[in-house]
Amino acid sequence: MTKAWLIDMDGVLVREDHPIEGADRFIAALQASQTPFLILTNNSMFTRRDLAARLSATGLHVPEDQIWTSALATARFLAAQRPNGSAYVIGEAGLTTALYEAGYTQTDRAPDYVVLGETRTYSFERITMAVRLIRDGARFIATNPDPTGPSSEGPLPATGSVAALISTATGALPYFVGKPNPLMIRTALNKIGAHSETTTMVGDRMDTDVLAGLESGLQTVLVLTGVTHSEDVERFPYRPSRVVASVASLIDGVTSESIAEEPAGS
Repeated sequence: MTKAWLIDMDGVLVREDHPIEGADRFIAALQASQTPFLILTNNSMFTRRDLAARLSATGLHVPEDQIWTSALATARFLAAQRPNGSAYVIGEAGLTTALYEAGYTQTDRAPDYVVLGETRTYSFERITMAVRLIRDGARFIATNPDPTGPSSEGPLPATGSVAALISTATGALPYFVGKPNPLMIRTALNKIGAHSETTTMVGDRMDTDVLAGLESGLQTVLVLTGVTHSEDVERFPYRPSRVVASVASLIDGVTSESIAEEPAGS
């Protein structure tokens, strides 16, 4: 029985700035049943406040504290590894804000880390600086391994693709903090006080969402509203617990589990 949910955002609840059919009813069912859940996204561009506002504009009303991003996970990881360290950062406000709040100084002068996140405006000059700093000894961190991201015009190169470029130029492989790293899953479980054996991960990517849930001991649900098609599933050496058309298919399960947990005579 699922007692808590970790839910990817893009391709599961929204597609660009449009809600996916049934997402509002799925979130409403979780809230009505007081089922713990956390929206878990590899998107490092935006702050939690930005993402909550974006979801609200599509009719999905989720509090900021129920959103967890790869940027926040990266900042927490670095603060634990090297408190009050320094980093050269390629990314947007979601990442720079998270690192600032974690006590990190952002600099291009002998930083402890080069931290790569997602942006729609990757700069050749900044990538060149990252390459030189890594060659000079900075440690290489990336928020997530996603090779592409969505846009209204089609897929865009994302953090994983740019990380591969930097790795080729430096010979250094990054440490990816976001999904499928179980580190991000464990952090999310701790935030909502959930146990892996009774938590389900819902996502649209086999190589991040499903793999992260599988390696963390969660049940996994793949939805077909994002980047993965049904025929793609068989290409992987592992399978999700369930494959469904969309989160709309999960609403009855949330409701029935909530009823099943009510005490007799209620």
